[in-house]
Amino acid sequence: MASPETIQTLADLLDQLGGISPDRVRFRPAPGMATEADAIDTQGQEGRVCELIEGVLVEKAMGIRESILAAALIEVLRSFVTRQNLGLITAPDGLMRLAPRLVRAPNVAFISWQRFPGRRVPVDPIPDIVADLAVEILSAGNTNAEIARKRQEYFEAGVRLVWLVDPDQRTVEVFASDEPSATLGEGELLTGGDVLPGFDLSLRDYFAELDRHG
Repeated sequence: MASPETIQTLADLLDQLGGISPDRVRFRPAPGMATEADAIDTQGQEGRVCELIEGVLVEKAMGIRESILAAALIEVLRSFVTRQNLGLITAPDGLMRLAPRLVRAPNVAFISWQRFPGRRVPVDPIPDIVADLAVEILSAGNTNAEIARKRQEYFEAGVRLVWLVDPDQRTVEVFASDEPSATLGEGELLTGGDVLPGFDLSLRDYFAELDRHG
C-alpha cells in the first residue's frame, strides 16, 4: 500500500485497497489509525469481520452463499485433517497476522501443527501464524484487484496453497506459490496437492450445497 503522503483522497485509498466499495471501509477509527485491537473489538461488539490493512479497517465481503460454501468446506477439510491429526481448520472469523499492520481473515484455512508454537492452539486472538492453505470464497463485493493483492500477501507471508472459490461460475482456481494457476469446474476433483496429500473433493458435490431445498 502506498504511503499516507501519496493518498490524498478517498478515491486514492479505495484504489490502493483494490478498488473496493467505500461502504466496506470503516472510518472509526480513521483510516491509517486502526489497530489489531480495533479489529478484535469490531468483531466482538458488532459481529463484523474486518481485516486490517496498514491501519485501515476493511469489512470482509460476505453473504449467505459464501457462508454455506465455507461451512461445507470446513466440514470436509476438518474431517480429513482431524482423522490424521495434521493440524487445525479455521472459519471466516479467524484473524491472522500476515505482517505488521496486516491482518487477513480467509474464509477457510488449514494450519499444520508445525506452524503452531509448541504445536498447540495459541491464546492470542490474532496469532502470528501463517496458514498452509488459505481459501477465499468470492463475493459480489470483491474486486479482481483486491483478490490479487490478497493472494500476493498470502504467498509473501508463507502460505503454500490458495483456493479461490467462485460461487457464480462454480469453479475453484488453484494457486500454488508462483506456479501457473489451474481453474477447476464442476465434474472435476479438487485435491490438496503437497499441502494435504490424499485429500480430494468432488466439486459437483461441493457446489450442490447451493441447490439443496426443503
